[in-house]
Amino acid sequence: MSDEMKPCPKCNCDYGYEVKENTYACPECSNEWNTQEAEEESGILVKDVNGNLLQNGDSVIVIKNLPVKGAPQPVKAGTKVKNIRLREAEHNIDCKIKGFGQMGLKSEFVKKA
Repeated sequence: MSDEMKPCPKCNCDYGYEVKENTYACPECSNEWNTQEAEEESGILVKDVNGNLLQNGDSVIVIKNLPVKGAPQPVKAGTKVKNIRLREAEHNIDCKIKGFGQMGLKSEFVKKA
């Protein structure tokens, strides 16, 4: 058994624990899932700066000031971005940021909230 915990894909509880190889269980909603099947279903694997796997609908925090073309000020470090969508591109996170609107972010500049 591994000491690593994985977030539940059903309720987003951070305390999913391994019950057998590649199979995890959630203590809050009793959901069980196979991590290999979950990765195959999503198709896109995006990790934040700390190596945490991101999913559609997650919230992330910007870790450094990011300049925005045409905007008088950057997106400030510490800005929380809710309900992200993942895509296959250089800027692999699609989101809306208050005061800036729709934009793409690189996963290397965010951490999971």
